[in-house]
Amino acid sequence: MAALNPACKNVEISVHEDNLVPHGQPQDPKAQHFHSSNRGQWLRAAILGANNGLVSVASLMMGVGALKRDVMAMALAGFAGLVAGSCSVAIGEFVSIYTQLDIEATQMRRNSREDSKNLELPNPFQVAITSALTFVVGAMVPVVAAAITRDHKVRLGVVVAVSSLAFLVFGGVGAILGRTPVGWSCARVLVGGWMAMAITSGLTMLIGSSH
Repeated sequence: MAALNPACKNVEISVHEDNLVPHGQPQDPKAQHFHSSNRGQWLRAAILGANNGLVSVASLMMGVGALKRDVMAMALAGFAGLVAGSCSVAIGEFVSIYTQLDIEATQMRRNSREDSKNLELPNPFQVAITSALTFVVGAMVPVVAAAITRDHKVRLGVVVAVSSLAFLVFGGVGAILGRTPVGWSCARVLVGGWMAMAITSGLTMLIGSSH
């Protein structure tokens, strides 16, 4: 019957050719999944580190600036937050990713060698270094803005303005890299940053005025 109907035979061949795997390039869904996961680890760490550095240090400096008019006080507070925060995110990411690494390595040992030989594991050192460096980049934005502005009120406004612009930039970059809506991502990061700065400044002023 197949010989009497060459059209059906051609259709059958074209359908199977779409699913053929080139010789020497086996398609392993698990390997592709792990490869994407491994690549996404440092990307997630970079975006998270930059946003954390910007939000936490800007909020810290606004809290100090609510009570201290001295530019050195704000700059030192920002620098201390930069160092402490970068160490914190690096250690936190390292511990977290190393735990994930142990879990995935244990799972690989349970699988057969053929299923596991092409799998890629996350790199705790890469993620830790990435998060620490991007935290420093984000934190430097409000620190530099405060350090170069002498007037107290102008300094607070400059920190808020520069940090707001950085919120939008980081939100947009994260959305583009993650292939998510840019507008919603920018708005989410911007509003979250404003809330963090407002809460920190408000509570600091409240506690300072009570004493």
